[in-house]
Amino acid sequence: MEVLYVTLLSFSVVFVSFAIHFLFFKSKSGSSGRLPPGKTGWPVIGESYEFLSTGWKGYPEKFILDRIAKYSSNVFRTHLLGEKAAVFCGAAGNKFLFSNENKLVQAWWPDSVNKVFPSSTQTSSKEEAIKMRKMLPNFLKPEALQRYIGIMDHIAGRHFSSGWENKDQVEVFPLCKNYTFWIASRLFVSVEEPTEVAKLLEPFNVLASGLISVPVDLPGTPFNKAIKASNEIRKMLVSIIKQRQIDLADGKASPTQDIMSHMLTTSDENGKFMQELDVADKILGLLIGGHDTASSACTFIVKYLAELPEIYEGVYKEQMEIANSKAPGELLNWEDIQKMKYSWNVACEVLRLAPPLQGAFREALNDFMFNGFSIPKGWKIYWSANSTHRNPECFPEPLKFDPTRFDGSGPAPYTFVPFGGGPRMCPGKEYARLEILVFMHHVVKRFKWEKIIADEKIVVDPMPIPAKGLPVRLYPHKA
Repeated sequence: MEVLYVTLLSFSVVFVSFAIHFLFFKSKSGSSGRLPPGKTGWPVIGESYEFLSTGWKGYPEKFILDRIAKYSSNVFRTHLLGEKAAVFCGAAGNKFLFSNENKLVQAWWPDSVNKVFPSSTQTSSKEEAIKMRKMLPNFLKPEALQRYIGIMDHIAGRHFSSGWENKDQVEVFPLCKNYTFWIASRLFVSVEEPTEVAKLLEPFNVLASGLISVPVDLPGTPFNKAIKASNEIRKMLVSIIKQRQIDLADGKASPTQDIMSHMLTTSDENGKFMQELDVADKILGLLIGGHDTASSACTFIVKYLAELPEIYEGVYKEQMEIANSKAPGELLNWEDIQKMKYSWNVACEVLRLAPPLQGAFREALNDFMFNGFSIPKGWKIYWSANSTHRNPECFPEPLKFDPTRFDGSGPAPYTFVPFGGGPRMCPGKEYARLEILVFMHHVVKRFKWEKIIADEKIVVDPMPIPAKGLPVRLYPHKA
């Protein structure tokens, strides 16, 4: 389907757009210095299809690494998702972008994101994200995170009891999505009943694959499906919000019980409160960020532990020491999490080899120079995690699974970037660490497992996922 709609779009605009694209690009891209090497591909479409299709085929790094080799440069130009773009690669590129946030560059999302998430306040996704970043610290500060561990552990227990135990085999990826979404639903909107969680989760599965896509709003395209899914989720959230407002008025809900209550009861500097749709917009974004990346990470942890028995044994030993120190029914706490050092090294190595966040876009605020090349104002800039994660200069033997890379001070600065970096580093990094470690604790103390499909294909759309959901055969530990 993706091939079909990209091809149709290309041919439908080629005759009209070629001249416009050619003249506009030639007349506007000039600046005092030379542009990075590269090409812009098809008119309008640019190299978007190659960029996206390498992920669909399971090799997202190919688009980047092939061009680094072709142009012998760690910066090259291209045309992605309707925009002239430069791709910055390597630790130096990461450092430059992360250090110049809101100076030379600013966050940018493809137009598809604004269309999938139309703001009820008519502001851009960028402006909405800035507002959210100001609001989140209260919920992600250390004392708040410590309170979440017991909740995460409780939900993990229920999740494994209902979804994994007494089963010979399971499909891991859908279960991991259920686990991380269940936690996000409980902590953000106090939805914990499994049937309600499942109902809310269903359209999110459609939304993710259309979020970073060619913005062709035709029936059957991923973009069209994502817009419909976003509208469906927003309607469900508005219903939850209306009920919460009633419960707050009746004293049945607390203003501090979750992020939703906080949004509904906190005014801005002008004394204005957020409207229902505005709250729904923000909760929608939080639910995506709060479960998608962690579900991918948990899935690949299961994959690598199945493939590497010696790594599994190390994690199992560490987690069982913690499990055996707990009284019956006692929940995990902050001290337990701090003991999971080897487990987190393993998780980090998984994040290096299969980063849920493949990269992100910035926009040039002014003309500037980088590595001897001119980057014109308005150009979009993409940084890629794989340009360092799989670079032998940053990580010797990059395809080897080696958790000891993260011992001591760990990798060199700006080389390990699964959560981004600088002012734009993911604010939920510690939240994700907690739910990943709680997941690892529960899965290894219950089971060993083996992959049913030995060489299952990995698809990136937009995050890496096993094409068949990673089915595994479970072997429960004997009591």
